[in-house]
Amino acid sequence: GSEAVAVTFAERLYGNFAFMIPVFVAMSTFGGVNGILLTSSRLFYAGACEGQMPEILSMIQVKKMTPAPAVLVVALLSLVYLCSSDIFRLITYVGFATWVSIGLAVFCLPWLRWKHPEWERPIKVSLVFPVIYIIATIFITIVPMIASPIETGIGIAIIATGIPVYFIFIAWKD
Repeated sequence: GSEAVAVTFAERLYGNFAFMIPVFVAMSTFGGVNGILLTSSRLFYAGACEGQMPEILSMIQVKKMTPAPAVLVVALLSLVYLCSSDIFRLITYVGFATWVSIGLAVFCLPWLRWKHPEWERPIKVSLVFPVIYIIATIFITIVPMIASPIETGIGIAIIATGIPVYFIFIAWKD
């Protein structure tokens, strides 16, 4: 058998057609990457429209009505990520940075509800869900900090690269 459970399963179930499983996995991965690329670029676009990212990312392509500069920036960042020779380290860097970023964003829900109860909230979420998510995020970020401090330090550095971008392109406008 193989170390990959899906390959062993496919060999036993599909016989000569087992080669199709890796093909389908590759197609699924490509679809996932496509979705992430297009979603992430729209986050850059929305941030730029709100004045939280460089203004050029708020521009759209006139004929297709897509945020072309934001798509190009995300595509270039993706190409930079491909320069990593160790995919598992890259997953650790980006995964850690993603959990920290999303965890901090979710932490804002109870924080803002406590600090600004007078603000209008179009959607009011029970605080149970953000608290559970925050606890999970703390666990998921603390364990790698102990197990692989260098990789998590690089993940924090990835997040910190946004600080000079903010000060160079955004903060001076205020």
